[in-house]
Amino acid sequence: MRPDSEALIVIDVQNDFCDGGALAVPGGSGVVPGINAMMLDFAAVVLTQDWHPRGHASFASSHPQRAPFDVVEMPYGAQVLWPDHCVQGSAGAAFHPDLTVDRANMIVRKGFRPGIDSYSAFFENDRTTPTGLEGYLRSRGIDRLVMVGLATDFCVNFSAVDAARLGFAVEVRTDLTRAIDLDGSLEQAMDGMGDAGVRLV
Repeated sequence: MRPDSEALIVIDVQNDFCDGGALAVPGGSGVVPGINAMMLDFAAVVLTQDWHPRGHASFASSHPQRAPFDVVEMPYGAQVLWPDHCVQGSAGAAFHPDLTVDRANMIVRKGFRPGIDSYSAFFENDRTTPTGLEGYLRSRGIDRLVMVGLATDFCVNFSAVDAARLGFAVEVRTDLTRAIDLDGSLEQAMDGMGDAGVRLV
């Protein structure tokens, strides 16, 4: 069992990001067995869940004349427009049915504000509005994080970099993540995580 000062952060292992989902990450379902096994080693397990209202600003369907994966400028910066996904209460927003969700001490829902996306488990995409996860971890005396889940180059990447910026020691288990790899985004993410001091295992 890992020390109480360590937590496993499981990022967005939801139906829409897994095989057959609205925004499927190639091989996404394949991370589930390994993540379930890892959960047994941690007293602290946190799951994150993308949780968008219908008509969210990050959906391509909310922008006439735009297509999925176009990039637009939002007040908080560049935003990839995604297919509608992880809509609140939908089957696509649910966790993968084989994920051992009962091991979780906390579930962080993100992306629920209609006008701003949220890749990171710690902040909205304005990089300043907090989700509350940092406070929860600090209150439990946790200072080391292991991150797994989907997708390596977006939500895992942003979560890991933000955690390192906040002073946590961060490890990403790359065998238990999968990437979208949109126009070289995986290489950029790996370089950025390394530069931030994230340990890639």
